[in-house]
Amino acid sequence: MKVGLFFGSFNPIHLGHLVIAEYILEFSDLSEIWFVVSPHNPLKNQADLEADEYRLNMVRLAVAENNKRLKVCDVEMSMPRPSYTIDTLHALEQKNSGIDFTIVIGSDTLSTLPLWKAYDKLINNYDFLVYPREHKVFQQEFPSARFSLVDAPIIGISSTKVRSIIAKGKDVLGYVPDDVWDYIERNGLYGYSGMKFLNG
Repeated sequence: MKVGLFFGSFNPIHLGHLVIAEYILEFSDLSEIWFVVSPHNPLKNQADLEADEYRLNMVRLAVAENNKRLKVCDVEMSMPRPSYTIDTLHALEQKNSGIDFTIVIGSDTLSTLPLWKAYDKLINNYDFLVYPREHKVFQQEFPSARFSLVDAPIIGISSTKVRSIIAKGKDVLGYVPDDVWDYIERNGLYGYSGMKFLNG
């Protein structure tokens, strides 16, 4: 079985993540995609990061509403921090014999790949599926023959944008699954203060 690993902080998960994952499942040879919730990405600012428990629960809520071939993976929550993809792969391979793992990344991540731990081993020993990101059209050669570009739609939603909308007191329904928005409201995440949002 081939499984795609969709790594991310998912701060929060949004509909764009789900659209991309479902598209890749439909137009690739992957049997499943696992959302790997990362507690600490060493290449990203952690200042706006909500607690691990909140982000993991939001991913569980989002995936429960969608394709049953989408799964949630919390393996990094019990691993040393910061999280390194190569270490996560080794941990998953030890627990899941017979599964071939493919790494799913956005095209904007390509420029940072050389900074990843065990970069050469990753790009030469694992398959990568690359989906296009907004304003990050792929214009360079892939670092190895194990990379493939997925002709997925470019989604104009990001977790940064969702957090910004919430901070401005606006409604993010249409950007995140309903259950995720309810969870954000109930727990006062991303600066939500319990006020009643108005359209416009």
